[in-house]
Amino acid sequence: MTLLDVHGLTVRTADGRSLVSDLSFTVAGGERLGLIGESGSGKSLTTLAVLGLLPEGMSATGSVVLAGTQILGAREKELTAVRGRDAAVVFQEPLTALDPLMRVGRQVAGPLARRTGLKGGKLRAATLDALAQVRLPDPERIARAFPHEISGGQRQRVALAAALACEPALLIADEPTTALDVSVQAEMLGLIDTLVREREMAVLFVSHDLAVVAKVTDRILVMKDGRAVEEGTVRDVVGAPRQEYTRNLVASARTLESALDLRSAP
Repeated sequence: MTLLDVHGLTVRTADGRSLVSDLSFTVAGGERLGLIGESGSGKSLTTLAVLGLLPEGMSATGSVVLAGTQILGAREKELTAVRGRDAAVVFQEPLTALDPLMRVGRQVAGPLARRTGLKGGKLRAATLDALAQVRLPDPERIARAFPHEISGGQRQRVALAAALACEPALLIADEPTTALDVSVQAEMLGLIDTLVREREMAVLFVSHDLAVVAKVTDRILVMKDGRAVEEGTVRDVVGAPRQEYTRNLVASARTLESALDLRSAP
């Protein structure tokens, strides 16, 4: 069943300049789609349009249907219901995504309370469990901390815990490992891979790094200058790219061989 259906999506600035042009793709329930392209290719704007979060001064036309709800033109009340329940997002830099003045535990407890109705001690226990599920050491200490008091990798795990708290059907991961060092990046990718498999969630994974996308997705959509230039399975796009732009991305993927080995491992 199709969970996300994007058709003819075009995103324009206030002066009419197109940043995303006539983009179409689908994501089925449980499927993992990677959006790959260089900075400025329109990847992040696409994810913002999917959630109805485009910046002021930008507009979108076309169609974006998420779990049966038409996102474009929807009222804020409808969008609020969709966010978290049907789709949740993890952004590149959690220090800006998390509230710097709110303790970590409260930021995870909020979506948990909305989904489950839990209160008091039961809500606290569920919050600590959510932090433990993303493999944070000493969840009680982390829950008491403010975002600036924990490491970048720990903040990203907190953001993931908050996104998964409502058990969304679709996880949108927008460059979630770019700001992390290589070893922490690998741990984060493994964690995302494990959690979405366990929960049978769909994933829309955005990155400029083809090797990263190859590790956690089934299918790839390559974007350039706001348009789709190639689409196919990971093995087809990586093994036999049709477009020169995609071939250049493949050539620049430093860890591509290991990524493909991971995909083919039993």
